[in-house]
Amino acid sequence: MVLLDYFDSVIDGIEFLMALGSIIGLLGAILGLIGLIAGSSKYRLAYTKLLIISLVLLGLCGGFGKGLKYFHVH
Repeated sequence: MVLLDYFDSVIDGIEFLMALGSIIGLLGAILGLIGLIAGSSKYRLAYTKLLIISLVLLGLCGGFGKGLKYFHVH
């Protein structure tokens, strides 16, 4: 019984980290797009890197919906 409770806690922690990664990826993608559209050419490479990393993070963490459902963002 104690072992099953431990694994439930580990699974809950992994689910939280995936939801957090999804939210961070979503915010990074939004900031990257805004930076590419409205930013100067001096920082264009940095915003492009931010956008690519955010999209990879979204892909690994389950997309937009996982974090939005977990944190009840409407």
